[in-house]
Amino acid sequence: MWFFARDPVRDFPFELSPELPEGGPPGPWVLHRGRKKATGSPVSIFVYDVKPGVEEQTQVAKAAFKRLKTLRHPNILAYIDGLETDRCLHIVTEAVTPLGAYLKARAEAGDLRELELSWGLHQIVKALSFLVNDCSLIHNNVCMAAVFVDRAGEWKLGGLDYMYSAQGNGGGPPRKGIPELEQYDPPELADGSGRAVREKWSADMWRLGCLIWEVFNGPLPRAAALRNPGKIPKSLVPHYCELVGANPKVRPNPARFLQNCRAPGGFMNNRFVETNLFLEEIQIKEPAEKQKFFQELSKSLDSFPEDFCRHKVLPQLLTAFEFGSAGAVVLTPLFKVGKFLGAAEYQRKIIPVVVKMFSSTDRAMRIRLLQQMEQFIQYLDEPTVNTQIFPHVVHGFLDTNPAIREQTVKSMLLLAPKLNETNLNVELMKHFARLQAKDEQGPIRCNTTVCLGKIGSYLSAGTRHRVLTSAFSRATKDPFAPSRVAGVLGFAATHNLYSMTDCAHKILPVLCSLTVDPERSVRDQAFKAIRSFLSKLESVSEDPTQLAEAEKDVHAASSPGMGGAAASWAGWAVTGVSSLTSKLIRAHPTAAPAETNVPQRPVPEGLPAPAPTPVPATPTTSGHWETQEESKDAEEDSTAADRWDDEDWGSLETSNPGHKSQESDWSSWETEDAWEQGWQEPSPPEPPPEGTRLASEYNWGGPEPSDKGDPFAALSVRREAGAQPRRDSWGDDNWEGLEAESRQAKAELARKKREERRREMEAKRAEKKTAKGPMKLGTRKLD
Repeated sequence: MWFFARDPVRDFPFELSPELPEGGPPGPWVLHRGRKKATGSPVSIFVYDVKPGVEEQTQVAKAAFKRLKTLRHPNILAYIDGLETDRCLHIVTEAVTPLGAYLKARAEAGDLRELELSWGLHQIVKALSFLVNDCSLIHNNVCMAAVFVDRAGEWKLGGLDYMYSAQGNGGGPPRKGIPELEQYDPPELADGSGRAVREKWSADMWRLGCLIWEVFNGPLPRAAALRNPGKIPKSLVPHYCELVGANPKVRPNPARFLQNCRAPGGFMNNRFVETNLFLEEIQIKEPAEKQKFFQELSKSLDSFPEDFCRHKVLPQLLTAFEFGSAGAVVLTPLFKVGKFLGAAEYQRKIIPVVVKMFSSTDRAMRIRLLQQMEQFIQYLDEPTVNTQIFPHVVHGFLDTNPAIREQTVKSMLLLAPKLNETNLNVELMKHFARLQAKDEQGPIRCNTTVCLGKIGSYLSAGTRHRVLTSAFSRATKDPFAPSRVAGVLGFAATHNLYSMTDCAHKILPVLCSLTVDPERSVRDQAFKAIRSFLSKLESVSEDPTQLAEAEKDVHAASSPGMGGAAASWAGWAVTGVSSLTSKLIRAHPTAAPAETNVPQRPVPEGLPAPAPTPVPATPTTSGHWETQEESKDAEEDSTAADRWDDEDWGSLETSNPGHKSQESDWSSWETEDAWEQGWQEPSPPEPPPEGTRLASEYNWGGPEPSDKGDPFAALSVRREAGAQPRRDSWGDDNWEGLEAESRQAKAELARKKREERRREMEAKRAEKKTAKGPMKLGTRKLD
């Protein structure tokens, strides 16, 4: 029977890459790229071929193999596996690149920054401090060729071939025999003057000075060149001069060198080094310290190297969310780092975390996710959106916090293209109908109309026919002027989705009624829309063969391509959505339905003067809103991501979709079949009560009224005596004012509730300041 000896190299679980060697330190070792056979993960493999006649060199290589295998430190090259045979030595380490090649590539790309160099040198000095002070070992080979860089940009100290004990065990330093390495020896070893090295670290600190010179100036030509600092930063020059001083006794200990460089104004006293030091100790930091760190991290990420963000910051962010209590503060830096990832890597690392975050009950996290959805929506597939994200997002429509309802509406612009038939045409339309009809915040009703106009092309043909005309008609009766403008623009943006009959019988009558609207902006948009629809009808009347072309989209299936047509119809609403709504909500927490008396505007001669009856108070008119908000868009947009923090979260209670009042709302939709009938053609707008002041009678911050006055200001339609208003399925929504007594009673009751709630909150805040106990979910610490 024959037995064959197994080849240990062939059975080695790592294999060399077919690419050319990457080089390595001067000497017998050659650095190769490699990979693990089982997983394909990249590694670096140092290979030494045993040759006859070089026994001394072989012993040095075996000593380096042993040292690297036994030394473990974050700043020393990490040993993974090794192979020792009669023919060769293989050392497998983490995937690294020689420092010289790394600096050259970064410099050619223009990405090399001083911050990165400061942290790299900090790591090498820290490794030397570990060897000298903790292990009593002299590296004896500190130079550019002994330093390597991993994929995160971390510098690792290698080249342990000539290491020896500082205590004299095992003899003195081994002979190098390589001129390229001997040029880094300090003068006290080369001149043979007999001067004793007073400190065990003196020789390595001289070599550290040589390394610093090479990092900033390139390869060292000769020892005399060290006298000229060259491109070394001024903040580092004094400490560099200590390292290359002729007297070995004045060369500082590595630990003291770090302290000197970390002093105020020092070369290593910067945000990048501080961030790295915090990340190294993040596991032992207090929760409050972690919260503060993550809050400030996103401001610094733009100045940090991309590789560092991807491979060092990102894993810490994911760990902080998965196992820590960081919460919503990790979202901003997480999505900022996500921009550096490819699509596949983003899908693998970020999306699972995002999906899990949507199920959180933390309000701060929910609103941050909604605000930053644009950054990750393109990586979400349709099944994930419909089954794992949309069911959680829709809870925001029922939230008691207006800011969350607003952000939920805005998020539908991004989610709609990925929603399935049921979620888009049934569930979402139910919530939109409820918001447009019953939400107390005028800006949210306006934004709901805007969003519906933008996603109209994604709806099915049946849903478009049933919903759009009725929804936009309802918006034209809203007491909030921007909502009426949004209704008109909604008709214009979706003009291709209506039949000629609907244009003539349903849309134009509604638009014509707005030509006498009290607000100038509403009238202007109404006239533009009327001219557009009339032009379309006239062209079909002159050439009936154009009818099929004009109505080609009416019965077509949902067409995402048409979404771009509505991209600019309400740009004013989209850019002002967050800023306007948030400001109005904060300024008027119960904005709907409140009333006030305002000074009268002069009425033109010949027209009856309306009686000074209270009118519904809107936070601002469309004209004033446009002129004022446009000047503040840039400032508001820059702080939109942090606007949630301005809200008083302690005074808000998380909405419960199963609450009794909500159940009663939805049961009425189901029992009365209101969903099938709810988006029906609305009844003609009812006139306001006699004597009602019109909003256009006041100067809301726009141009001063002319002497001639506004001919539309005093126009009002009077209901004929005895005429009964026609009611439809939307009839229970009374857009007109209530009786004076009822309004006063409700206003007084609301005022008392607000005052009582304010006293309760003041008491709670006082208790929290005294107790300083654990914070409740959904609250924030008050100063």
